[in-house]
Parts: sequence; C-alpha cells; structure tokens
Amino acid sequence: MRYKATQDFAQTMDANDPLRDFRSKFYMPPGKTRAECIYLCGHSLGLQPRTTQTCIEEELADWRNLAVKAHFEGQHPWMYYHELVTDSLARLTGAKPIEVVAMNSLTTNLHLMMVSFYRPTLDRHKILIEGPAFPSDRYAVDSQIRYHGFDPDESLIELQPDAQGRVSSTQILAALEEHGEDIALILLSPVNYTSGIFLDIRSITRLAQAKGCKVGLDLAHSIGNVVLKLHEWEVDFAVWCSYKYLNAGPGGIGGCFVHSRHSDDNLPRFAGWWGHNQQTRFQMPSEFEPILGAEGWQLSNPPIFQLASLRASLALYDEAGMERLRAKSRLLTGFLEFLLQELKSNQFQQITPTDPSQRGCQISLKIPSGKNIQAKLEAQDILTDWREPDILRLAPVPFYNSFSDVFQTVEALRKAL
Repeated sequence: MRYKATQDFAQTMDANDPLRDFRSKFYMPPGKTRAECIYLCGHSLGLQPRTTQTCIEEELADWRNLAVKAHFEGQHPWMYYHELVTDSLARLTGAKPIEVVAMNSLTTNLHLMMVSFYRPTLDRHKILIEGPAFPSDRYAVDSQIRYHGFDPDESLIELQPDAQGRVSSTQILAALEEHGEDIALILLSPVNYTSGIFLDIRSITRLAQAKGCKVGLDLAHSIGNVVLKLHEWEVDFAVWCSYKYLNAGPGGIGGCFVHSRHSDDNLPRFAGWWGHNQQTRFQMPSEFEPILGAEGWQLSNPPIFQLASLRASLALYDEAGMERLRAKSRLLTGFLEFLLQELKSNQFQQITPTDPSQRGCQISLKIPSGKNIQAKLEAQDILTDWREPDILRLAPVPFYNSFSDVFQTVEALRKAL
C-alpha cells in the first residue's frame, strides 16, 4: 500500500473499506468536542455491540418467565448455553471445537491449566516467561512455583526487553537452547501487551517441545486481534479474556484451549461438577468423570449473562471473518505507522516492530513524560492508553476504527507534541 498523509486519502480508504458497515454495529462513546470519540483503546476494553442488550434481555426474560425451567426449556437452554460460542471460539483460535471452552476468568484458567501442565521435578522445575509479562501472569507463575516448594529466584526465568523495548522470538529461542533441559513450562503472550510484538509461536513451540517443555499461551491481546492456529502450532494450552478485542464487556467470561492430544492423558486437575460427564452430571455421582476435551476443566455452571454478551460479539466475528479483519488491521496499522514516521519527531520512539507480520493492531510509542500528551489527546476526545512509565499505546481496531480516525489522531498528536 502506498499511503498518503492527507485527509482525502483517509476518506477514500474509508469509502472503499469492505468492512466499513461494522462500525455502525457498535456504540461509539459520545464526545465533548465531537459527536463521537475516536476510540483507540480496544486492546484494553472493547466497545459494546448494539446487539448485546438484546442477547442479555432474552436471558432475563427466560429467567423472569421460566425461572429454573430455563435450564432446559428456554429459547437458549442454559444447560447447553456455553456450547453456543464453542464453534466461534474454535475458529478464532484455530482449534477444534473439542479443544476450547468459555469459562471463568483468564487468571483462574491459568491456574487451572498450570495444575495440569506445570509438574515440576527437582531436575526440571523452571518456568520461562517474557518480560514484562502482564502482572497477573507473573503473580500466577510466582505463586505456582512457591506452591510447589520452589524459589522463584531460582525457578523463574524472566527474559528482559532488548534495547528496542521488546522480547523477540530470537531471544526466546536462544533461552530455550540454553535452559531448555531445566524448563518445565514456558508461558508467553503471542502479542505482548506492552510492546505489541507478535511472536513466532510455531517455531518457539517446536523447539520448546523438542527440549521437553510444555507450552502455554496468554491470548489476552491476541484473540480477535491476529490469526491464531493453536491446533496446528501444537501448543499444550492457552487461556484468554474476552473484554478486550472480543468486546464481551468488563470482566467478560474467559476461555481455555487444551490440545486434543491431551484428551486421553488423564492429567491431574482441579475438578468441578460442570466438568463432569454431561450424561450423568445430574445423577450427582461421587466419582468425577471428566468430559472429553477442554470442557472437562470446567468447574461451575457458567454465568449466562456474560455468555450472552460474548455471543453477541462473536456473531460479528463470524459475519466479518478473522482473515478479513486482519487484512484491514494491517492496512490501518500501516497507515498509523506511516503517519507517525511522517511526523519526523525525535520526541518518541516506536517500540512495536515495523514488520506487519510481527505485530497486531497495536503500536506502542515510548514517550518520556508522555502522560501529558495522552491528556491533551483525551481533551480532544481521542482515547488512547498509557502504561507506566513511558508507553503510549494506540490500537486502531478494524471492527470500528477508520482511516479517518487514524489521520485525525496523528494530527492531534502532532499538535500535542
């Protein structure tokens, strides 16, 4: 794409955008200086689809009119409600339906997965993560190491960002070559929340498993952002939240992937009744019989209203298609990068890779004392995201952001700088 740094170019791109109608399927926050805010925070909290309220109200009506009978007699019986999102999640993660389930929250699911896949021994007890990992992931890893009686100072390998502010696939591969025989588990975010780098998970997984390591992923900033192929990549497990790119609302229900090769492994797990064989669940047997696949890790019956919210958003993904969304995302992010380069400013440094295949829709800028810049943008109803100590994150989401949004944002950034 040969970009031009003009409003006319942005408007032409918007007019020719095959996904432009999806913007109207979301509620855009109203602004004070403009009718609608320019919202570049979908990597933090996605916007509300217009169908969300209807989906939730359907379940409120069944609760009101059917009460307990809605578990089996409602418009969407609650007993099987989580299955309504299974196929959509499988498509978004590149998985088989048996490998995915919507349940709990991200960190809860991470702990449940580590119970099964982090099995440290005296010879192999280390966990490899990238730094900075999202704090909740680090807390979970640290606590799991301590729970098993090991010392994080000895058992946690946390790779530090390079001079460009990111941990690369090359660094991770080198660490595996050096420490692989000691590592029980590697836990990575395919798209890092700070730098926005998109790792080469296929290559990392192959080497890690050749070294005898289990591979787990945190997809919080990846699912709904980049094309994932979890089954093909053969990662052991993955967990995610749904309130960022999946637009399921604050605290939306999380999800879990377990590769099908583990279906018959009889792995140790923390069990709950919703993970028990569906055919005999309500006979209340005393012995746990897990459902085959990822559903066997469920604990309790799922929150129906959260699932309804997720179902509304996933229907839009099914309609648009992740490949088409990703194609627009690369154009949008490329336009953002082009305009930032046109500023020719020495007041910020882009830490997200310039290679489109190594990033999602997020571009992170290192701007010392840049929180003031963010405040100036917000005063113009341009909502961006700040991460201490010096990172400004901009995420043009292909569902509801436009090329004009990007152009106006960089023009406002020019003035703010």
